[in-house]
Amino acid sequence: MSKRPRRNHTPAFKAKVALAAVKGEKTLAELAQQFDVHPNQITTWKAQLEGGAADVFVSGNGAAQPAVDVKSLHAKIGELTLENDFLEGALSKAGLLSAKR
Repeated sequence: MSKRPRRNHTPAFKAKVALAAVKGEKTLAELAQQFDVHPNQITTWKAQLEGGAADVFVSGNGAAQPAVDVKSLHAKIGELTLENDFLEGALSKAGLLSAKR
């Protein structure tokens, strides 16, 4: 008996199979035969669908945006600007920086 080559299913296909499993109109064995996938795979996709279903109702674009601390970013910009100005002055005094800037 030869092994079947590895298949990669699209997210749309996985969703279709998982939704059919959630509906419960057919058994896992029937769905496995219909979609030509292993019943364990259907169970996994169904669990993933049920686990991620709440994310569908997240407001905005669906992706959670990380909280950004604008004050700390402005402070960091200020620090870097001071360092650059200091280094520019030190290099120009040492004659290592051209005046063409």
